[in-house]
Amino acid sequence: MRNLIQRGTSYIVVATDPNGKRVWKTIGAVDLWSGRKADLRRKVYETTEAIKTGKSLDGPETFAKVTEDFMTRYVAEKGLLTAKAIRRNLNNHVLPVWGARNFVSINRRDVAKLLDKIQDNAGPVMADKVLGVITKMTRWYATRHHDYLSPIVPGMNRSSTKDRARTRILNDDELRAVWRAAEANGVSGAFTRMALLTGQRAGKLVTMKWEHVKDGVWNIPQLPREKGNAGELVLPKEALSILDELPHFVSNPYVFTLGRTPIGDDYIKKSIDAKVKTEQPWVLHDLRRTAKSLMARAGVRPDISERVLGHAIKRVEGIYDRHEYRQEKADALRKLAGLIAMIVNPPADNVKKLYR
Repeated sequence: MRNLIQRGTSYIVVATDPNGKRVWKTIGAVDLWSGRKADLRRKVYETTEAIKTGKSLDGPETFAKVTEDFMTRYVAEKGLLTAKAIRRNLNNHVLPVWGARNFVSINRRDVAKLLDKIQDNAGPVMADKVLGVITKMTRWYATRHHDYLSPIVPGMNRSSTKDRARTRILNDDELRAVWRAAEANGVSGAFTRMALLTGQRAGKLVTMKWEHVKDGVWNIPQLPREKGNAGELVLPKEALSILDELPHFVSNPYVFTLGRTPIGDDYIKKSIDAKVKTEQPWVLHDLRRTAKSLMARAGVRPDISERVLGHAIKRVEGIYDRHEYRQEKADALRKLAGLIAMIVNPPADNVKKLYR
């Protein structure tokens, strides 16, 4: 065994890698190989061939190891906004099953069984979210290993975007009930009313800080890699009144908070649900869809309401139209607030309905 040497109490295999570099690899203590000459010869041969062909000498990469590399070298480096969700889904649904598995040993059948389990326990939408993460990971891994083939193929989804698209908006009676419950529900209620008055994503409201609001204008920070953002929003007086009611904490910069950190989405929804029951279940994002629909009802142009919501403007218009639409968005929010006020406190039948 010409590639084997002994240094002290250990055996070391020495060979030249494809780049011409001399590589030394310890294969264990001499005592461990005592009486196992055939096993030692096989180990020396395998290690020598691995060095000569440039293969990893650290053994199979586990799914957990690849996960950490993926989170560091792909998710973190690209600054993905979904980083927390990716980590949560992997921790909850994948690592407990595959964490110790050799990454390259995971095949199509393994993926199908995992998705079946997630679908049964957490629903088809969650199964598809996990599938999306696994797909990204296997594609990333394939860019780093020429002999790896991803087990993901088209048709593995458990639901379709069209089928799961939500169309839920609050009708007038529901909006009135939710608004009145929110008026008597502190910070959670203020959050809910601001969501209706501005049409912003829950994530934007959760991270809203007092420093972002100046002279009645909410300057929404643009995050890295964010596709769309409402930018500057001149808030209607109804929204400013809600903000005036909230306490300012010297040690806490957030607008919607109960302590040192921003208020949580789950807490907001549960606290409102405890006060009012609607005809059908609803989620916080439905308030955003409701605001969009109300703006249309109040006569706001679709392209303006899209900018209020912070949707990315696509194609040629998004590239060439650089107007900020500050005044147009302000007018849209005033009309939205006026319509909400009319719904919450409907006028007498003989009073003509006017939008501001």
